Amino acid sequence: YGDPKEHPQKESYHGYVNTVGPRSCYDESKRFAEAYTYTFSQQNNIDYRIARLFNTYGPRMRPDDGRITPNFIMQALKGQPLTVYGDGSQTRSFTYVEDTVEGIWRLMNYPQASRQVINIGNPEETTVLEFAKKVKEITGSYADIEFKDLPKDDPVKRKPDITKAQELLGWRPRITLDEGLKRAVEWFKQLQ
Repeated sequence: YGDPKEHPQKESYHGYVNTVGPRSCYDESKRFAEAYTYTFSQQNNIDYRIARLFNTYGPRMRPDDGRITPNFIMQALKGQPLTVYGDGSQTRSFTYVEDTVEGIWRLMNYPQASRQVINIGNPEETTVLEFAKKVKEITGSYADIEFKDLPKDDPVKRKPDITKAQELLGWRPRITLDEGLKRAVEWFKQLQ
């Protein structure tokens, strides 16, 4: 969705993306994949389903992949400052991997999901600063929080509307952010 102008984001929202910015390849590659999937299915008369995922996290993430969850957890476990870009008021919706997998499984296996685009995400919105504090609390870290400039085109708000997933798939996330983070932190501790 880029930096969305609609909040929360429904599947019918087509996004607001800078096509020549530092995030353009990331944002546009997702949009291209959806467009290609749709076009291919129309030309070949085949079924498709598109899952739009929102900040999946949990065990087995690469500690150096650059996403917010492994970054914060690894920084906290090492006693390094947690890097928050901007003032931390931007929001994200974190979905535990087990819930994401369940949503994708239902999307792929429920006949009523044929030729549908469905948000698979957590409608609970958390600020980046709240998330950093929660990671510090769960890890027991006394690390500082360090603020840096917000990168260009970084989304300010991210929250899925999961009405369609609830109605078509009977799906909604079950694992709370606290529980999911505890599980993730336990796994990352093993890497120390």
